[in-house]
Amino acid sequence: MKQIATGSMDSCVMIWNMKPQMRAYRFDGHKDAVLSVHFSPSGHLVASASRDKTVRLWVPSMKAESTVFRAHTATVRSVNFSGDGQTLVTASDDKTIKVWTTHRQKFLFSLNQHINWVRCAKFSPDDRLIVSSSDDKTIKLWDKNSRECIHSFYEHAGYANYVDFHPSGTCIAAASTDNSVKVWDIRSHKMLQHYQVHSGVVNSLSFHPAGNFLITASSDSTMKVLDLVEGKLLYTLHGHQGPVTCVAFSRTGEYFSSGGSDEQVMVWKSNFDCVEFSDGVRLQHKTASSSQTPTATSTTHFPLNSHTSVLRSKTSDPAQHFKRQDSQTAAHTQSYRQIGIQSRASHSHANGSLSISSSTAHQTQTQSLPQHSPQGQAQSHASDGGVPPGLANTLEHIIGQLDILTQTVSILEQRLTLTEDKLKECLENQMEIGLHLQRSEEA
Repeated sequence: MKQIATGSMDSCVMIWNMKPQMRAYRFDGHKDAVLSVHFSPSGHLVASASRDKTVRLWVPSMKAESTVFRAHTATVRSVNFSGDGQTLVTASDDKTIKVWTTHRQKFLFSLNQHINWVRCAKFSPDDRLIVSSSDDKTIKLWDKNSRECIHSFYEHAGYANYVDFHPSGTCIAAASTDNSVKVWDIRSHKMLQHYQVHSGVVNSLSFHPAGNFLITASSDSTMKVLDLVEGKLLYTLHGHQGPVTCVAFSRTGEYFSSGGSDEQVMVWKSNFDCVEFSDGVRLQHKTASSSQTPTATSTTHFPLNSHTSVLRSKTSDPAQHFKRQDSQTAAHTQSYRQIGIQSRASHSHANGSLSISSSTAHQTQTQSLPQHSPQGQAQSHASDGGVPPGLANTLEHIIGQLDILTQTVSILEQRLTLTEDKLKECLENQMEIGLHLQRSEEA
């Protein structure tokens, strides 16, 4: 994972480079909240959907160049690239799903059978199908070529906020407002699994690329990791102070990111062993309750405190503050470790939904995250190299202190910049007052 794209209620798109020394790019252009973002398969483009009724296509660089797509007549809630990167599908409150060409940047056609707001639309892995979810309590499967609805799944207690295809293309999963997650087989049209593990609305979900695991994000402030093969809840992840609005695995599945209404973006490392997924998901209807499952807690925090006044230009230098915790967790909770939190203040009004997509482009981004691996991992790597555990712990502590010192200097520099901005603003105000008084005297 090289970059993370986020969208927020503050109407801007942020591109986070995962190496601390690299800049985070802030893209301004939307006139209202950004509700969805998605990297192209190559990582060379980022698409964003907004409440301002438009979709924008960005080149993730300092120039912040974008192309505007206009065809929807209401809020655009979802945007998704096809697997080949040639087309986009969008979902809107105008009750339509629209498909666009990426390179010619033209609208192609609409899918129009929903009778209420469309929350989400996604391409299947082979790009032949589109799945959509709506406030009309249906989830529809569409044939992209014939443009026909080939099946409708019905929600009875609520509607699906989010829907996506399993990597195999044989199943879909839906995150519902009735606090549940459902997995459907698109061939037999039967429900395979029904998870009732959250105590709040489920806002988002993401399949691990191997297909064995599904992570969900809920307004109950937790994320849940579900084992699709066994049909049970594996982990409950805590970290956000409020509703978790989005979650996404990186393309390799090594990391996943989450965003919440607490204005935080968190990056987590998943180091569980992945086995190959065989045809479909085994049907398991029994799921463990959340109180009976192990709880994974984060052990390393990296808040990037980018002040909004520093983010007037297209790029910003998010300062980092490192806080290490030595709390021990049980062996079975080692699979998930939070490795980063990116900027509460970078999205100045991010008290609504954030959307995340992770890119693994091969040419444009070259930095990775080994230097910020969790404490347990750092110890094991040191031991493998023949360094005594005691010395490894000491070195790690020294590195941690140096990190804190470096980031403290960055924060002080940022505060100095803020002070300079405030001083400049005061001087400009004084000049305006002086000119106003001069005009009054002349009059």
